[in-house]
Amino acid sequence: MLTLSLGASAQSADKLYDEGKQLYDAEQYDKAVPKLQAAADKGHKKAQYRLGRCYDKGDGVKEDDKLAFEWYSKAAQQGHAKAQYQLGRCYKKGEGCTKDANAAFQWFEKSAAQGNADAQLALGKCYLKGKGVAEDAAKAKELFLQAVNNPDGGDKIYKDIKKEASEGDADAKKILNMVKK
Repeated sequence: MLTLSLGASAQSADKLYDEGKQLYDAEQYDKAVPKLQAAADKGHKKAQYRLGRCYDKGDGVKEDDKLAFEWYSKAAQQGHAKAQYQLGRCYKKGEGCTKDANAAFQWFEKSAAQGNADAQLALGKCYLKGKGVAEDAAKAKELFLQAVNNPDGGDKIYKDIKKEASEGDADAKKILNMVKK
C-alpha cells in the first residue's frame, strides 16, 4: 500500500511539474508558480530548480534572492546540474547567501562534471583567477574549451565571449585567445 501511495505521489509531482513547466514556457508565470510550488514541495528537483528561477527572475512572484537560493539548494543537493550551476552563481555573487568563492567553486565543479556548459565556463574562470582554487591557466583553458565545444550551449557561450571581448572585457579577451576557433 505504501509503495502504491509513493508511486501516486511521484506521478502527481511529475504531472504538476509538467503542467507548471508548460505554463512557464508559455510565460504564464502566475499560473505556473502554484503548480511548480506544489511539485517542488513534493521534492521534485526540476520543479525546485524552476521555482528557484521564478524567484531569481521575479517571474510570477516577487523577486527574492533568498528563496531562489533555497530552491536552488534543494534541487542542487539532488544532483540537478542547472541548479548546481545557479547555486554556484549565488555563492559567487552573494545573492541570497554570503559570498563564498570556495562554495561557488564546489558547485560549479559538480555541475561542470555533468556537462553543463555555463558551469564549465564559470569553473574555468575560477581557475583563471584563482577564486576558490589555486590559479591554473592550463586547467582554465581545458574548461573553456569544454564550454565552447559543448554541444548544449557552447556556440552561444563562444558568441557571448566574442561579444564581451569586442566590448573591451579583459577577461573575455584572455578567454577568447585561449579558445580561438
